[in-house]
Amino acid sequence: MSREIVLDIETIGDIQDFKNLKVTVVSIYEYETNKYTSFEESELNNLWPILEKAERTIGYNSEHFDMPILNKYYTGDLLKFPHLDILKVIKESTGSRFKLNDIAKATLQIKKSADGLQAQKWWVEGKIAEIKKYCEQDVLVTKGIYEYGRKNRMLYYSNLAGELVPLPVNFEPIVISNNQHLNGKNINLTLPF
Repeated sequence: MSREIVLDIETIGDIQDFKNLKVTVVSIYEYETNKYTSFEESELNNLWPILEKAERTIGYNSEHFDMPILNKYYTGDLLKFPHLDILKVIKESTGSRFKLNDIAKATLQIKKSADGLQAQKWWVEGKIAEIKKYCEQDVLVTKGIYEYGRKNRMLYYSNLAGELVPLPVNFEPIVISNNQHLNGKNINLTLPF
């Protein structure tokens, strides 16, 4: 059974100022338990053991956004954990960046339920349950894209004429040595002891 984790975060603050962005909600899907869980900023200590045991963390634009922001809260270095950023793979394949919603609509015929600006409004209004619901739906969409791409080695986007254009992807785990894959038996620890 896979110990991969699909992850997404919601934040509050100025997107242009990463140093001052604060996490409002982190949602994950655990393949090992087949469940979705959401964490508020005050609950992040419950998230760390899950990420430390993960075979690999999967996200969309997560190498540039989610993981660096989460890393501010973690004592070690989350950036050294095994990770797959779907957007990074897409950009390496096509030279272009695409929104999660555009890839989801073209590949899976589904779309996101809201956007980050709406999630910030919910935060101001104290609607934490709405943020969690939205963030978990983004994880569901990311999970669907990951699974489709891993199985088919292909995703799709719509060009300006509305035609579906295939883009090749490879989401297989990284081979570390002697043709052994990361197998989740190790624990990811980067604490400075």
